[in-house]
Amino acid sequence: MFGFFKKNKGPFSATIQPSGQVITVKSGSSENLLKAALEAGIKWPYSCRVGSCGTCKCRLASGQIKPLADFSYVLSGEDLDAGYILACQTMLKSDIEVELETLDGADGVDLAKSRKLNGKIARLSPLTHDILEVQIELDGEFKDYLAGQYADVLLPGVVERARSYSFSKAPNNESPNQVSFFVRRVKNGALTEWLHAADRVGEKVVLDGPHGAFYLRQSSGPILLIAGGSGLAPIRALLQQIENEGRSIDITLIFGARTQKDLYCLDDIEKFASKAKGKFQFVPVLSVETNESGWNGAVGNCPDAIKLDMLEPQSSQAYLCGPPVMIDAAVDRLKAMGLKESQIFFDKFLDSSSMPAGRA
Repeated sequence: MFGFFKKNKGPFSATIQPSGQVITVKSGSSENLLKAALEAGIKWPYSCRVGSCGTCKCRLASGQIKPLADFSYVLSGEDLDAGYILACQTMLKSDIEVELETLDGADGVDLAKSRKLNGKIARLSPLTHDILEVQIELDGEFKDYLAGQYADVLLPGVVERARSYSFSKAPNNESPNQVSFFVRRVKNGALTEWLHAADRVGEKVVLDGPHGAFYLRQSSGPILLIAGGSGLAPIRALLQQIENEGRSIDITLIFGARTQKDLYCLDDIEKFASKAKGKFQFVPVLSVETNESGWNGAVGNCPDAIKLDMLEPQSSQAYLCGPPVMIDAAVDRLKAMGLKESQIFFDKFLDSSSMPAGRA
């Protein structure tokens, strides 16, 4: 009205402190702070990209933003009071300044920029009644991902949006032009129902990756690995990396499943245990196993199986993969046992029932 309320539609700049890096963020509903940062080559910590994990959080020091989701879904009241925001759910309304420790040079790791490759499904291997290992043969080499990272997988003509899956093998355990994933059948999940319904070998695939900041950090302290269901995929890849690098560290693996028939990759775990250079403890935990089954292992949920003697609060690292409710409970328990947020790394496995903007 009369030009008095003319809005600045951008683009806007975002200055990242303490590095001093500056990026340009375009206007538009499809643009957000994280997307702009990644496109600019910034090593921004992130995982889900849909506002469910909290990995991309940063502190807003100045400027105005437009939240694309309710930050309180993920961030604590303490974080919100301190001015933290989710980069993947943030549009800019002005130039801003944020505080974030980027991953540039962290642990000597260089995160590769994502790229797209065409390929096809080469093999499907049933692991349980509802989990498949899917091996994809790509048109070119793809060796620059890290154990723990994931890729977006699109099957043209089957689903309109890509689904995210973690690599189930370390790069050195795959052929140069192959990658593998664990895919759990999700009720009413368009892609997973289709994939499990028939032999899909030969179907065309488009892969976009690598993505994510879930990878093995340098440490000489004990490592706790926790996997729930298909969350074993990146955890197995981490174990393979540890073996390939010959690390001499103590490791505890807690693997949560519903019943004995839902446990899988036990041969791989036993093989790792036989070659481990440090102490290795394997704790399978079953959530719905009956008393009549003869099972004499742990029963309950993964967080309940975490014991203080598995950890050294000052030097341990914990890597968690699985359902959000499992990870949230495990993080709370680990913090109560003395681990700091900087010692805990996780990747929440999300489907349409557990994320604000479902991609399952």
